[in-house]
Amino acid sequence: MTAPFGADVVAAVCRHMDDDHAGDSLLICRTLGGQPAATRARATGLDAEGMEFAVTVDDIEVPVRVPFAHRLTERAQIRQEVVRMYREACQRSGLPPRPAG
Repeated sequence: MTAPFGADVVAAVCRHMDDDHAGDSLLICRTLGGQPAATRARATGLDAEGMEFAVTVDDIEVPVRVPFAHRLTERAQIRQEVVRMYREACQRSGLPPRPAG
């Protein structure tokens, strides 16, 4: 199966998540990624089925993969799916999501 997103897209998404949404990534990894003790998260990759992170737990970096709700086929779907994951993570943790903007 061919990955729908090229290396440039994956790198850009990861860079954006790390630069602008590090807290969101950490929340997603704590709640949806099964790492409630994580203290840091950085995006390391993605494909049509999910997003990969490296999270720090007890000063050790471990890989985490968070599956998407459905298979993605277009770049525009990445943002929609990451926002969905963030909102689900907020709901599960009892935090109000930021207003969309």
